[in-house]
Amino acid sequence: MNEETARDSAAIHSLDHFALKVPSVDDARHFYSAFGLGVRSIVGDGPAGSATELELIASDGHRWGRILKGPKKALAYLAFTCFEGDLAMLERQVRDAGGRICEHDSRETAQRLLTGFWFVDPDGNVIHVGVGPKTSPIEKRAMGRPEVVANRRGSHPRSESRIVRPRRLSHILLFTPDTLRAIDFYERALGLRLSDRSGDIIAFMHGAHGSDHHLVAFAKSIAKGFHHVAWDVDGIDEVGAGSAQMTEAGYTKGWGTGRHVLGSNYFHYVMDPWGSFSEYSADIDFVSAGHTWPAGDFPPEDSLYLWGPEVPPYFIHNTEADNLPQP
Repeated sequence: MNEETARDSAAIHSLDHFALKVPSVDDARHFYSAFGLGVRSIVGDGPAGSATELELIASDGHRWGRILKGPKKALAYLAFTCFEGDLAMLERQVRDAGGRICEHDSRETAQRLLTGFWFVDPDGNVIHVGVGPKTSPIEKRAMGRPEVVANRRGSHPRSESRIVRPRRLSHILLFTPDTLRAIDFYERALGLRLSDRSGDIIAFMHGAHGSDHHLVAFAKSIAKGFHHVAWDVDGIDEVGAGSAQMTEAGYTKGWGTGRHVLGSNYFHYVMDPWGSFSEYSADIDFVSAGHTWPAGDFPPEDSLYLWGPEVPPYFIHNTEADNLPQP
């Protein structure tokens, strides 16, 4: 998207939350609680006292995720927020870009999503856009670990370790059959901007009003799917401590600890009970409002990591494509 086009269009300002369907709400409660998130149970129709939904809350107090009961793991929807004056134009942009405006199942709709509009993107993902406060950061926050001067102890005993609690949601990565189509659609529909990509393998997109290097990313697969959601933590120590925290809770599969090229963040991914991932992420690149980021097309070896362990085969596996006919 060039600068003249950007001035004549509207853009969302935040990824407000995601909603994920999973076969076991109890398994989800154990996983996300161990991860360090606040987990709030919502009791609905069903056995007395049983939760039919979970809300995931980071240390900033925002509800970043909804976990819904479903027959298998799948993204229920993504919710973006915008400024009030941009809502009508965003709906026009979605229509012009080929999005299908739709209604959504009231059983899955949170009360605060009754305004705004719903649409389906070219991959079949359900998206909500509504007016709301800017929850994505407006500036880059420094890592929490201060420089350790001489004659001072830089670490602490294990007995003094605290539970790692993510500060906020950073981004989400989805599988798509057509990465270049996804870039084009989300640029034209929601005003997201390309940060970096590696051919048609993977692409990262940021918000025009100031955001992390990516709010949304897309990786090529034979089908759509939910790959991971990333949670911002204070620094590299919290990334490493988070991985240990999850290992102690019984979640030993994942990838990390390492550092990305695209986004520059330190990472550790933990596999959830359904074959997707939650990521501890620290010190990701930030794109300020009004800044033109020099989007690059990088070779495949830069698409995953700068340093870290080898990528396990299950990390790039789209479990939602397992039962689909192969091309």
